[in-house]
Amino acid sequence: MTDVSTHQAEEDARNENILIWLNGAVVPKAQALVSVYDAGFMLGDGVWEGIRLYNNRWSFLDEHIDRLFEAALAIDLDIARSKDDVKKAITDTQSANQMTTDAHARLMVTRGVKSRPFQHPKLSRQGPTMAIIMEHSRPKLPRPIRLATVPHLRGLPMTQDPKLNSHSKLNCILACIAAEKAGADEALMLDIHGFVNTTNACNFFIVRKGEVWTSTGDYCMNGITRQKVIDLCRANGIPVREKNFSLVETYSADEAFLTGTFGAQTPVGMIDGRQIGTGQLGPMTERIRALYKTLVGA
Repeated sequence: MTDVSTHQAEEDARNENILIWLNGAVVPKAQALVSVYDAGFMLGDGVWEGIRLYNNRWSFLDEHIDRLFEAALAIDLDIARSKDDVKKAITDTQSANQMTTDAHARLMVTRGVKSRPFQHPKLSRQGPTMAIIMEHSRPKLPRPIRLATVPHLRGLPMTQDPKLNSHSKLNCILACIAAEKAGADEALMLDIHGFVNTTNACNFFIVRKGEVWTSTGDYCMNGITRQKVIDLCRANGIPVREKNFSLVETYSADEAFLTGTFGAQTPVGMIDGRQIGTGQLGPMTERIRALYKTLVGA
C-alpha cells in the first residue's frame, strides 16, 4: 500500500471532538448515527458535495449547492430543504465547531430510511437523510502523486453518468484499488474511446509546450475546481484546451496535475512508471496554483 493520496491531510487532534450536523441537529461525532435501513448505506442511493473553508469563507459555495440540487433532481430525490436552509446548516455547523479556515465539509443527502431492505425508491418513506461532516483539514503531500492507468473506464451517461456526484462510487473505488496494486497513489481512468479522462477522485490536466490540456468533459465529473482552472487560464492568457488526448501525448507532457476541492492543484510526478517532466511541481502548475490561491482569497 502507498502512503500518499490526493486527500491526505495533516493530523489534527481537534477532529476527535468535532460536531456533526445530522437531520437538523448538531451532535457529537459518536452520536452521529444513521440507520442500517438508510438508502445511502444499503444501496449508495444519495448525492454529496465537498466544500472548503478558506479565511472564514466557503469557496464557491453557491456553485456547490447548485450542483447538489441538480444531482438530487437528476435522481428524483427531494432534499426537503431550500438552498438557503442548506447554507445555514453549513454555517451553523461551522459555528458550532468554531472553524475559521482550513476546514473541509462533506455534505451528504440520501433518500432516507427504507421500510424494508429492498431497492425500490418508494420504500424510502421517512424523507431524506442529510448529514454534514466538517473537519479541520490542511492538505499534506510529501511528494508529487504517482498515477497508474487502470482498466476501469469512465462510462456512458446512460449507465451511470460520471457527472453525477453520487454515493455509488464503487467503480472509482475499484479503480483506486487497481492503482494501489500497481504501486501508484491514484488511478488514471480512460473514457470509452480510450482517451485520457480523469482519476478516480480528481480531474486531470497536462501541460504541453505552454498549453494546458484537459479532457472534453464528456465523461468526467463537472468539477468546480476544474472549471475555475480553465477560467483562470483564459483570463490570464494561458492557452487551455478541452480536447481528446491519448496516453502517448500524456507520457510526453511537460507537467501534469490534478484538480479537486480538497487539494486544489496537486502535481503528478509519474504515470505508469514514466516520469512526467522533472517529476516535480512544474512552473505552469505553480503559476495556476498562485492564481487559484488569489481567487479563493478574493
